[in-house]
Amino acid sequence: MKCRHCASALSLPFLDLGSAPPSNAYLTPAALNGPEIWYPLRVLVCTQCWLVQTEDHAGREALFDDNYAYFSAFSSSWLAHSRQYVTDMTQRFGLGAHSCVVEVAANDGYLLQYVQADGIPCYGIEPTASTAAAARGRGIEIVERFFGVALAQQLAAQGRQADLTVANNVLAHVPDINDFVAGFATLLKPGGVATFEFPHLLRMVQQCQFDTAYHEHYSYLSLTAVQTIFAANGLSVFDVQPLSTHGGSLRVLAQRSDTGQQPVSPAVSAVLAEELAAGVSTAQFYGDFQRQALRIVRELLSFLTQQAELGVSVAAYGAAAKGNTLLNFAGVRPHLLPYVVDKNPAKQGQCMPGSRIPIVDEAHLRAHRPAYVLILPWNLREEVMEQLAYIRGWGGKFVTAVPGLEIA
Repeated sequence: MKCRHCASALSLPFLDLGSAPPSNAYLTPAALNGPEIWYPLRVLVCTQCWLVQTEDHAGREALFDDNYAYFSAFSSSWLAHSRQYVTDMTQRFGLGAHSCVVEVAANDGYLLQYVQADGIPCYGIEPTASTAAAARGRGIEIVERFFGVALAQQLAAQGRQADLTVANNVLAHVPDINDFVAGFATLLKPGGVATFEFPHLLRMVQQCQFDTAYHEHYSYLSLTAVQTIFAANGLSVFDVQPLSTHGGSLRVLAQRSDTGQQPVSPAVSAVLAEELAAGVSTAQFYGDFQRQALRIVRELLSFLTQQAELGVSVAAYGAAAKGNTLLNFAGVRPHLLPYVVDKNPAKQGQCMPGSRIPIVDEAHLRAHRPAYVLILPWNLREEVMEQLAYIRGWGGKFVTAVPGLEIA
């Protein structure tokens, strides 16, 4: 395999999770009677540009189809994060009725609803029909296409260039990262700003967040790699903000290399220096990740097996993609974890891909009163514990598996 940015041959291994079905390919009752497609799930490192990337085995159309089940607006903490983002960007860059905001991967309109409410013209770009329909239900205009240079050129020719583009948790999801990034350089107005949020590779390694590896994540990003990729595709980074979201993320602010005039913040060199000191540009940085992932799996299996032997009930909460990675790598099946609770009606009544664990609504949790609830989206741990605080009334406890088994 060649690096999807610089085309160098890839030889440095990072993580091998065997094989798994796509993490958002939830199974309907009818689908349980048929086979699933499993793809190898290996992550490699480019030692030239230091882009960490998953091997290609499935096209984007197969992973992001019409029934895509990830809806952003079901997380209250993520909605609060998005509302604050709109406020901050509006104030910092003087956005108003004269401006145009475009979100790429607009999902269900979770963010643009706040832009629209503030009276700022906007539209979204979203290729998955399920979430695009939800966004339109919020009154948001959606261009239902995959984004890249060709679409950006069409929109620019129509006079639809942007003062601000938003790309939250999508940079990792694109197979052709060069075409995707170059599209922003085309879509931005000369003085426009592009912001990107993505999980930070440095935190992923430091906290062994191996369950964020799945086929839909083509890339795992450091600022070191992102700055290189942006520079090669017409964007320059002028600011970066560390975030707590998704277990530790970066918000990168960029502008057109040819016309942007934003001053470069000292935060850029500070984050690059942190990555350099940690060894992001060395093979040694990536060497222990596999062993740590295996440790986490052993701890989880030991806990679930012990509870099963004791006859103690364990449920899970959050039918998240990262949960599917964890359960499938660990080989967890319904005999150890009988159901997963999720508040998204689009997932309820279906089963987790691979493990085939049923997904149920929260009423199921109240009715069965499990002794333990395993929180699969550990990045939402505090939000989930607050939402389900009532389980403590029957003596229930919360469990997280990453970066190590913890019971609270």
